[in-house]
Amino acid sequence: MKDAFHHIALIGKITNPEIREYVLALAHFLSERGVGVLIEDNTAAFFDIQGYRKVAMADIGAHAGLAVVLGGDGTMLTVARSLVDHGIPLVGVNRGRFGFLADLTTESMLQTVESILDGEYVQEQRMLLGACIMRDGAVLSEGRALNDVVVSKAATVRLIELELTIDGEFVHRQRSDGLILSTPTGTTAYALSAGGPILHPTLEAIALVPICPHTLSNRPFAINSASKVEITLLHADDARVHFDGQLHSDLHPGDKVVVQRLDKTVTLLHPRGHSHYAMLREKLHWG
Repeated sequence: MKDAFHHIALIGKITNPEIREYVLALAHFLSERGVGVLIEDNTAAFFDIQGYRKVAMADIGAHAGLAVVLGGDGTMLTVARSLVDHGIPLVGVNRGRFGFLADLTTESMLQTVESILDGEYVQEQRMLLGACIMRDGAVLSEGRALNDVVVSKAATVRLIELELTIDGEFVHRQRSDGLILSTPTGTTAYALSAGGPILHPTLEAIALVPICPHTLSNRPFAINSASKVEITLLHADDARVHFDGQLHSDLHPGDKVVVQRLDKTVTLLHPRGHSHYAMLREKLHWG
């Protein structure tokens, strides 16, 4: 299985100047190995990288068999949403704060990538959520999330009121700061901060985590990933729906946010011997 990936795209976090040296080091290493190197065009432009083929994010799927993302989890989320339709595996090199998704270190980057080229890796399939915002029976906008879909208040301090149904069955009404619908991947992100459970990334489940509910008996719970969740905004002075904390749409009272599992998955590659539990011990400082 040696050199299974003949063309590899490199994508860097363009707001972090120190990423440039690692992109160049990896590009040189891959070239020496005989692998075709593609540099995502915004990455190439921001870091003024010359001598390698440049490619737009939208075209990576047609030209590369693997994408290496250098940055943090936020960069991984953006790339994952952009490339999910193409089925390209992702490898993340962490230069951010946590590194739950971008789990390679820059110190081990070249050695680990070499092992991956030799077929020494394990892969995980991560589910995504798709959501559409309905207003007066029509689709207003749509979004995707690898971590979470969040309906929450925006700038105001007043609570918002939501109605929740699952698979057409009324569950409850809730006054709170909002509601997080999280994939297993996202349960180590915002949902964890809001008191939600940590789900193993291979579970077929969606976690529903209320944000500061007015009634303390509104607790987090998990449902089957095949479920269809509808959130109706009953009352709010100012509310929004966020996708992975990066994209948002404004909501009006009466709007519905319909969330279901996306029919596509993101493939993450890890070095052989990767352990989810070891990562949790390290990142969350467990004893």
